[in-house]
Amino acid sequence: MRKLGKFILSILLPLAIGFFASFFTQQSVETWYKLIDKPVFNPPDWIFAPVWTILYIIIGIAFYLVWQKNFGSDKKRVLTIYFVQLFLNFLWSFLFFGMQSPIAGLVEIILLWIVIFMNIKVFYRVTKTAGYLLIPYLAWVSFALILNFSIVIIN
Repeated sequence: MRKLGKFILSILLPLAIGFFASFFTQQSVETWYKLIDKPVFNPPDWIFAPVWTILYIIIGIAFYLVWQKNFGSDKKRVLTIYFVQLFLNFLWSFLFFGMQSPIAGLVEIILLWIVIFMNIKVFYRVTKTAGYLLIPYLAWVSFALILNFSIVIIN
């Protein structure tokens, strides 16, 4: 039962971060976000929730795998980077959608990208599978960074 509890907690944590961040997103998607200019490659609004849900589950699985290895030899660093990346993930929604500031979002998502990359490296050192699992997350945030940058430029 202990493994199951860790597994559930590992997945629920990023899902909870996403859930709370979605309050900022939902408030602006139907109003402010509809009014700003977006690049032609902007996906339809409905795609974001399922993609993020899948990514949060994958992030949770990666965390669980690292937890199973007791976070490796540098537990404090692994946990710090992981929780900073979760916080930055939440913060982007607040800045971009909540404050309706694509510029602040852009600065923040660059930092988020760097911390996700660091997270991949520290997870990989503990268990390669966990590091690999975070690659789709980095890819999606890379796309979001380009999208965010494009919105700043055209607005």
